Amino acid sequence: MNEVYIAIIIIWSFLFIYSIAGSIDFGAGFWAMFYLKRQETKAASIANRYLSPSWEVTNVFLVLLVIALVGFFPGAAASLGTLMIVPFCLVLFLLIIRSAFMVYSYSVQKYSNMLIVISGITGLLIPALLISILPAAIGGFIETVGDRQYILLNQLFTSPTFYTHIGFGLSTELFLSALLLSDYAREAQIESTFSVYRRNAIVLGPITLAFAVAAIFTLLPEAAWMVENMVNEWLLFSLSLFAFAIGYSALWWPSKKGEIGQPRVAVLLIVAQFGLASFAYGSAHMPYLLYPHLTIYDAFTNETMFYSLFIGYLIGMALLIPAFILFWWLFMKDKRYLRKDLTTDE
Repeated sequence: MNEVYIAIIIIWSFLFIYSIAGSIDFGAGFWAMFYLKRQETKAASIANRYLSPSWEVTNVFLVLLVIALVGFFPGAAASLGTLMIVPFCLVLFLLIIRSAFMVYSYSVQKYSNMLIVISGITGLLIPALLISILPAAIGGFIETVGDRQYILLNQLFTSPTFYTHIGFGLSTELFLSALLLSDYAREAQIESTFSVYRRNAIVLGPITLAFAVAAIFTLLPEAAWMVENMVNEWLLFSLSLFAFAIGYSALWWPSKKGEIGQPRVAVLLIVAQFGLASFAYGSAHMPYLLYPHLTIYDAFTNETMFYSLFIGYLIGMALLIPAFILFWWLFMKDKRYLRKDLTTDE
């Protein structure tokens, strides 16, 4: 494997981790808002309990992703900047608002409800803005005039693939967060809340799959080249579909801990499913960063810079990965934190 593909795998790994962690984080914000006034369930409390420490960790991978992209592929900065400047500026603005409320509202209780509303609204807007970049990057919506590139907004906003990608992003966010929160409620031994999120996951699973299929088919006619490449990745997509079927079925498996369903198995298999599908999608996108104007070879840095960045990331990941593993283990297993101010309904 040559250097350019090692670099793109590193970037795609950061993108995948952020998409999973971000989906769960933003989705939890929406569920906290959705169940805010429903006193009969602890669903809002569980979502807020998850959000409290996790949002800071999630944003680490966004920073790593941006630095890796600019470092490994500096030649892509101008073209991708044209594509991403508006959605990324809006995302950063929303992240600043969300982070400010996360930091300060917990110390001022009268703003706690506003925090939940802000978190819920931004939890829908940020993923929608981020995933809207994908349709434009696959071709058909960028026009080059001389040395400048322009996004054809009229064509983009009237294309079905734009809306199926957004629908897929939002349904994925809510599905993954519902799965994780069902597992989180099970660990907190609050079975009624587990049932609420299990039911949400059961409803959202087929919706997410339907949007995924629709997003692929609506790539035509703008990105027929990518659909053809996806056909060549049939094995990975088949394995992804198989992992989804097994993970989704785990919501009905018998459990010794309480009601029917094994959310931990479902979470792990569904994340594996998204990993397989995202790798297949990324492979089908190669060698283009921005079709047909920019390839990974055109934008790649020099060999000296690549190895400097690569060694730096190896050392950084050697330090960060054990810390993240320890964080998540404590986060999911510390009963004192999980059950603080929460009472079971059993």
